[in-house]
Amino acid sequence: MIPDGTLGGIGGTRGSDAYRRIYAVVRRIPRGRVATYGQVALLSGLPGRARQVGYALHALREGSSVPWQRVINARGEVSARAEPGWDRVQRQLLEAEGVSFDERGRLALAACQWRPRERRGKGRADGAIGNRLREPVPEVVG
Repeated sequence: MIPDGTLGGIGGTRGSDAYRRIYAVVRRIPRGRVATYGQVALLSGLPGRARQVGYALHALREGSSVPWQRVINARGEVSARAEPGWDRVQRQLLEAEGVSFDERGRLALAACQWRPRERRGKGRADGAIGNRLREPVPEVVG
């Protein structure tokens, strides 16, 4: 985890609006479904900022209620972690939710990728919440 919850100038800090939007989108991913880092970035109003999603999830405290395990890379794989063993933990959490991996360690994105519905009357994808977010900031290292 990042000791002070910051990104060292990479574009977000503990409690930032961008992090709140990322966490809100990740909370919407249903059990047994996954989203890619890029998909979460897009739905958070941060297109092209998949790495920032990774930084935000890395900043979460252990035991956070944000279901970080449901975010995977665009190849349908669990991404390697700096801390040994966390990729295995993520895979086990996903398997406990019913997500299956093949012999190469990939999952079938076509079968289990989350596809949010359009919000009625808003014309925006579910999860694309802009600046209207008023949810509490989850616990981050700090």
